[in-house]
Amino acid sequence: MGMIMSFMGKGLPIPSTQMPSYVMGSLYKQFVDKNIKTFDEFHVAVLEIFNTFNSSLPGKHYDVPSRKDVEAGYNDWRAAPELEKKEMFINFMKEKLNTGKLDDSTFIIGLATPPAAMAAKRAGENVPQLGFIKAIPDVIFVPSATILALVSAKLTKRMLQGSPIAS
Repeated sequence: MGMIMSFMGKGLPIPSTQMPSYVMGSLYKQFVDKNIKTFDEFHVAVLEIFNTFNSSLPGKHYDVPSRKDVEAGYNDWRAAPELEKKEMFINFMKEKLNTGKLDDSTFIIGLATPPAAMAAKRAGENVPQLGFIKAIPDVIFVPSATILALVSAKLTKRMLQGSPIAS
């Protein structure tokens, strides 16, 4: 049995240290196919790449770089010779690929809302005017209440502080 396992290999053919370069290389190929000539086209292409990352990777999400950073990356990329453009783009993406972080209020609301939603549902079932709450299953009520609380907290934070929603 040990002999069979030794012939099976040691995992992926591409080592994990080369995986980001492989992914960035394939993204650059899609990027070059768009034939980018202006900053706006470059900016849209970078946003599409981050959208691809965030929609395809479960759990981990990446913050989009600021417009100023993208403009600086575009100017460097445009000024580079044709042979160095790929390397410039890959370095730009590696530098700007930052994992999104949750703030404390989002974390606390995400933890506190489900038990509060269950308590509110149980209390509402005893009120005759709110009898329709009994018809809503817990599996639907609790996640809906949690999402509603997180969205309202995010919007309230944005209105009060003027901070971006993507944080």
